[in-house]
Amino acid sequence: MAEIIQRDGTWAFDGSTLRITPGRHRSVSLFRQTYGEVSVPLEAVAGIALAPDRRRGCLRLRLREGADPLLRATGGRLPDAADPYRLSVAADRCGVAEYVAEEIRRALLLDRIPQEPTRTYLLPGPPVPVSVRSSDGTVSFDGAQVRIDWADTSDRIKRATGPRIVGLGALARVEWLPNSGSGDGFLRFVTREAPSCGPPPEKDPYTLDLWGSARRDLLTALIATAVTARLPHPSAGSGDPEAPGAAKAPGAAETPGAAETPGAAEAPRTRAGARRPLPTAVRRPAGHHDVLLRRLRELGELHRGGVLTDEEFARTKAAVLRCF
Repeated sequence: MAEIIQRDGTWAFDGSTLRITPGRHRSVSLFRQTYGEVSVPLEAVAGIALAPDRRRGCLRLRLREGADPLLRATGGRLPDAADPYRLSVAADRCGVAEYVAEEIRRALLLDRIPQEPTRTYLLPGPPVPVSVRSSDGTVSFDGAQVRIDWADTSDRIKRATGPRIVGLGALARVEWLPNSGSGDGFLRFVTREAPSCGPPPEKDPYTLDLWGSARRDLLTALIATAVTARLPHPSAGSGDPEAPGAAKAPGAAETPGAAETPGAAEAPRTRAGARRPLPTAVRRPAGHHDVLLRRLRELGELHRGGVLTDEEFARTKAAVLRCF
């Protein structure tokens, strides 16, 4: 387990999943605290970097395009302070942060995670039902339909139309722009029958005009993300599994070498806690790079599971490397 705990939050990586938990200090963004813990599977990660500074560092996680509905819904417009994939690190903890980053990079290499866009969301987005009160009204989503109840301060045209209820099947997409404090934002629900150019946000009965508290209005990204996660993935329109940039569905073999080479039998599995024979890669001839990566990954799993002791792990890993 590679872990770093900071006032800004905690990142813990167990070899297959990075668990990101926001801090509870008042300096942590309301959006991050409300969005809560995020579990990022390794296959959704494109890279990670630590940017050191004189006073502090910044750990940044980069996800594969199309893997996360939050990034799809917000389009990179979340402020840095609200970005759950960014961790502020104290200067004296940059060494620990670099260790966490290196462990993730090593796992990406051993698991041969591709860099191509995904064809499905690998993160689930916020749970439903979810409801947010904004400057223009209250918007709710229960997984099947969106409901907007206008505030007393909403435009009279919106109030005259009454509450808006839109089924998920009628939605084409969600558009979101944050209220920056210096300029208004909006949360727009674009229906399949809507004209390409509708009325301005303050008069559109399918749009919340975000003009009040930037801190509070930022929470509308929760709704945008929850709806986006349940709409068809952007790659669904392609229809061509061999199209450039297309990635495999979760659980499919991502690259050559994911399956064992002919004749390379997998080590037998036993009940939890029982010893099992050392991986056969120790006795294989050199030149099988894919098999080497697979066996090193298997060794790591045996070590983390307590089947191999530290001494056995080190000795067997050295033997594997010598054979290859």
